[in-house]
Amino acid sequence: KIDFQKDRGAPAFIKVNELSSLSNNADAGVKYFSGTATYTKTITAPADWFKKDEELWLNLGDVKNLAEVIVNGKSLGILWKKPFRVNISSALKPGANTVLVKVTNLWVNRLIGDAQPNVTNKITYTTMPFYQANSPLQPSGLLGPVTVMSVDRK
Repeated sequence: KIDFQKDRGAPAFIKVNELSSLSNNADAGVKYFSGTATYTKTITAPADWFKKDEELWLNLGDVKNLAEVIVNGKSLGILWKKPFRVNISSALKPGANTVLVKVTNLWVNRLIGDAQPNVTNKITYTTMPFYQANSPLQPSGLLGPVTVMSVDRK
Protein backbone atom coordinates (compact mmCIF):
# COMPACT_ATOMS: atom_id res chain seq x y z
CA LYS A 1 0.00 0.00 0.00
CA ILE A 2 1.26 3.47 -0.85
CA ASP A 3 -0.20 6.47 1.01
CA PHE A 4 0.25 9.97 -0.42
CA GLN A 5 0.47 13.35 1.26
CA LYS A 6 -2.84 15.21 1.25
CA ASP A 7 -3.45 18.06 -1.22
CA ARG A 8 -0.62 17.04 -3.56
CA GLY A 9 -2.84 15.88 -6.44
CA ALA A 10 -2.57 12.14 -5.75
CA PRO A 11 -5.26 9.84 -4.36
CA ALA A 12 -5.12 9.10 -0.62
CA PHE A 13 -3.53 5.72 -1.38
CA ILE A 14 -3.01 3.04 -3.99
CA LYS A 15 -2.29 -0.68 -3.73
CA VAL A 16 0.40 -2.23 -5.92
CA ASN A 17 1.57 -5.80 -6.49
CA GLU A 18 5.09 -4.81 -7.48
CA LEU A 19 7.33 -1.79 -7.14
CA SER A 20 7.92 0.57 -10.04
CA SER A 21 8.49 4.27 -10.55
CA LEU A 22 5.52 6.43 -9.59
CA SER A 23 6.14 8.27 -12.88
CA ASN A 24 5.04 5.09 -14.75
CA ASN A 25 1.57 5.10 -13.12
CA ALA A 26 -1.47 5.72 -15.35
CA ASP A 27 -3.10 7.98 -12.71
CA ALA A 28 -1.86 11.55 -13.35
CA GLY A 29 -2.02 12.32 -9.63
CA VAL A 30 0.46 9.51 -8.94
CA LYS A 31 2.49 9.99 -12.12
CA TYR A 32 3.25 13.64 -11.32
CA PHE A 33 3.30 13.31 -7.52
CA SER A 34 5.89 15.27 -5.58
CA GLY A 35 6.26 14.93 -1.82
CA THR A 36 6.45 11.98 0.56
CA ALA A 37 4.81 8.67 -0.30
CA THR A 38 4.56 6.10 2.51
CA TYR A 39 4.97 2.46 1.48
CA THR A 40 3.52 -0.02 3.99
CA LYS A 41 3.99 -3.79 4.01
CA THR A 42 3.55 -6.46 6.66
CA ILE A 43 6.26 -9.09 6.56
CA THR A 44 6.48 -12.33 8.51
CA ALA A 45 9.91 -13.01 9.98
CA PRO A 46 10.49 -16.69 10.76
CA ALA A 47 12.19 -17.45 14.09
CA ASP A 48 15.19 -18.96 12.28
CA TRP A 49 16.07 -15.48 10.91
CA PHE A 50 17.21 -14.47 14.40
CA LYS A 51 20.69 -15.87 14.96
CA LYS A 52 23.08 -14.73 17.67
CA ASP A 53 25.98 -13.96 15.34
CA GLU A 54 23.98 -12.25 12.58
CA GLU A 55 22.27 -8.92 11.95
CA LEU A 56 19.23 -8.37 9.77
CA TRP A 57 19.37 -5.54 7.25
CA LEU A 58 16.66 -4.11 5.02
CA ASN A 59 18.01 -3.40 1.55
CA LEU A 60 15.69 -1.03 -0.34
CA GLY A 61 17.42 -1.46 -3.68
CA ASP A 62 16.94 1.80 -5.61
CA VAL A 63 15.20 4.83 -4.10
CA LYS A 64 14.30 8.13 -5.71
CA ASN A 65 15.23 10.14 -3.74
CA LEU A 66 15.48 9.64 0.02
CA ALA A 67 13.79 7.30 2.47
CA GLU A 68 12.99 6.95 6.16
CA VAL A 69 12.62 3.35 7.35
CA ILE A 70 10.24 2.56 10.23
CA VAL A 71 9.84 -0.99 11.52
CA ASN A 72 7.12 -1.74 14.09
CA GLY A 73 6.88 1.99 14.90
CA LYS A 74 10.62 2.46 15.42
CA SER A 75 12.38 4.91 13.08
CA LEU A 76 15.68 3.45 11.95
CA GLY A 77 16.97 6.51 10.14
CA ILE A 78 16.92 8.38 6.87
CA LEU A 79 18.75 7.01 3.84
CA TRP A 80 19.82 9.54 1.21
CA LYS A 81 22.46 7.73 -0.85
CA LYS A 82 23.46 4.28 -2.08
CA PRO A 83 23.48 1.72 -0.68
CA PHE A 84 19.93 2.24 0.57
CA ARG A 85 20.06 -0.26 3.44
CA VAL A 86 19.63 -0.15 7.20
CA ASN A 87 20.13 -2.51 10.14
CA ILE A 88 16.67 -3.60 11.31
CA SER A 89 17.81 -6.06 14.01
CA SER A 90 16.72 -3.82 16.88
CA ALA A 91 13.15 -3.45 15.59
CA LEU A 92 12.29 -6.70 13.82
CA LYS A 93 10.72 -9.55 15.80
CA PRO A 94 9.69 -13.10 14.98
CA GLY A 95 6.24 -13.15 13.41
CA ALA A 96 4.34 -10.28 11.81
CA ASN A 97 6.15 -6.94 11.40
CA THR A 98 4.95 -3.66 9.93
CA VAL A 99 7.50 -2.00 7.67
CA LEU A 100 6.99 1.60 6.54
CA VAL A 101 9.27 3.30 4.05
CA LYS A 102 8.62 7.02 3.62
CA VAL A 103 10.08 8.09 0.28
CA THR A 104 10.44 11.75 -0.59
CA ASN A 105 11.05 12.56 -4.24
CA LEU A 106 12.03 15.66 -6.21
CA TRP A 107 9.81 18.51 -7.40
CA VAL A 108 10.52 17.88 -11.09
CA ASN A 109 7.61 15.59 -11.96
CA ARG A 110 5.05 17.85 -10.27
CA LEU A 111 6.31 20.84 -12.26
CA ILE A 112 6.02 18.82 -15.47
CA GLY A 113 2.52 17.69 -14.47
CA ASP A 114 1.41 21.24 -13.77
CA ALA A 115 2.71 22.28 -17.22
CA GLN A 116 0.38 19.84 -19.00
CA PRO A 117 -2.05 21.66 -21.34
CA ASN A 118 -5.25 20.24 -19.76
CA VAL A 119 -4.37 21.18 -16.14
CA THR A 120 -6.87 23.54 -14.55
CA ASN A 121 -5.79 23.23 -10.90
CA LYS A 122 -2.02 23.56 -10.48
CA ILE A 123 -0.47 22.09 -7.33
CA THR A 124 2.79 24.08 -7.52
CA TYR A 125 3.94 27.51 -8.51
CA THR A 126 7.28 28.79 -9.74
CA THR A 127 8.30 32.06 -11.34
CA MET A 128 10.76 30.33 -13.66
CA PRO A 129 9.44 27.56 -15.95
CA PHE A 130 12.39 25.17 -15.78
CA TYR A 131 10.30 22.29 -17.11
CA GLN A 132 7.76 22.10 -19.93
CA ALA A 133 4.91 19.69 -20.57
CA ASN A 134 7.14 17.54 -22.81
CA SER A 135 10.10 17.38 -20.39
CA PRO A 136 11.06 13.79 -19.48
CA LEU A 137 9.73 12.54 -16.15
CA GLN A 138 12.27 11.40 -13.56
CA PRO A 139 12.13 8.01 -11.82
CA SER A 140 10.31 8.46 -8.52
CA GLY A 141 9.57 6.50 -5.34
CA LEU A 142 10.68 3.13 -3.98
CA LEU A 143 11.96 1.20 -7.00
CA GLY A 144 13.42 -1.81 -5.21
CA PRO A 145 13.97 -4.64 -5.19
CA VAL A 146 13.47 -4.69 -1.41
CA THR A 147 15.10 -7.58 0.47
CA VAL A 148 15.96 -8.61 4.02
CA MET A 149 19.61 -9.63 4.31
CA SER A 150 21.42 -11.57 7.01
CA VAL A 151 24.90 -10.20 7.76
CA ASP A 152 27.56 -11.78 9.98
CA ARG A 153 28.24 -9.55 13.02
CA LYS A 154 31.97 -10.33 12.96
